[in-house]
Amino acid sequence: MRAFARTLAVTILALGGLLSAPVVQPHPATATPDGSDWAAGSLITATAQPDGWHQLWGGAAVEYWTTRSTGEPVRASGALFVPAGQPPAGGWPIMAWDHGTTGLGPRCGCQADPEREVLPYRRREEDAIMRFFLAKGYAVVAPDYLGLGVFDTGPHPYLELSTEAGATIDLVKAARAARPELSRTWAVSGASQGGHAALGSSSYQVRTAPELDFRGTIAIDPASDVEKMLPIAGPWVPALPGQAGQDVDAFFVSILIGMRAARPDAQVDSYLTDFGRQLLDSVQYDCLGELTDRMAGIAPGSVLSRPLSEGPFPAVLRDYMTVATRGYDAPILLLLNATDITVPSPLHAALAAQLAANGVGFETVVGTGGHTELNPQMWAAMDAFTDRVFAAPTVS
Repeated sequence: MRAFARTLAVTILALGGLLSAPVVQPHPATATPDGSDWAAGSLITATAQPDGWHQLWGGAAVEYWTTRSTGEPVRASGALFVPAGQPPAGGWPIMAWDHGTTGLGPRCGCQADPEREVLPYRRREEDAIMRFFLAKGYAVVAPDYLGLGVFDTGPHPYLELSTEAGATIDLVKAARAARPELSRTWAVSGASQGGHAALGSSSYQVRTAPELDFRGTIAIDPASDVEKMLPIAGPWVPALPGQAGQDVDAFFVSILIGMRAARPDAQVDSYLTDFGRQLLDSVQYDCLGELTDRMAGIAPGSVLSRPLSEGPFPAVLRDYMTVATRGYDAPILLLLNATDITVPSPLHAALAAQLAANGVGFETVVGTGGHTELNPQMWAAMDAFTDRVFAAPTVS
């Protein structure tokens, strides 16, 4: 048992801490729509922001309607950036950017709120990618994801593929309502949790947004196949040392909180100790920085009263977060670091193997950096990929 626990600890450690964010308090609850003209992707407001917001230009904070996985309408928020000058014939093509893990509560997403900042290194990395796309002549939209924006819609359903995809696709639709010079042509990109969201958006748009002109996906070290590993956890999992252990706990607890909020059929509370239920209640609105700090010294096993491999949890988990490995209708670029230990590189290899086995069109550039780190070859691949997928005229 000790050997198994050590193996499990190492495995979970390798999955740890998908990135960073600040601490906020929940925004007051909002009402659901009752008008007959409501639709997912409809615009609520678009508020222009000064140049320099996110270190970019042409920005606006957008509020719009999306849905939970149950179909219930909820308000969401995100950012929109439009290139300077005159749009091409057919309008500006759109690149959606899906951010990495930032926490569980309102304003943790940090995209729509001009007053919030994530940790400086994180903002520099993500803003640099958005600036790259904007400079190439693409409008950029960046969703906060459900629950992470300026509205309190309950804890963020962390790694729930359907609502990540819905928030992304619906923001594309809302941005086009806010700025008529945007075309129907779009692509999606993202890193870590955002890579998971980008692949989800690519697969979901086939049936949820056929009226748009989708061109392709860029996924940087995406979270994938976690649903195959998480059910090995149980009451025997020990506390993991140091900051890395706290990162692991934050990742683990975030999934449980997201499942608990979005999928009652998973019966998450039935797997928790009294301490586990109290812990999840107390951190369910934390942004990642605070959540990670609060995990100091907490053993994952102390949260669980029985193995996650039992009962309904594994099947619901698969439905909740599994990345599709077939059914895509546009090319995919995977940018993967072989030395990634946050989303371990064997999981990246498994995703690529499954896509290849199912005949999905994709290409891969492999680096040797840390999680979501881009080397010059990866930047060049993004440049060439976007040039290629947007080479055909945009569609108005």
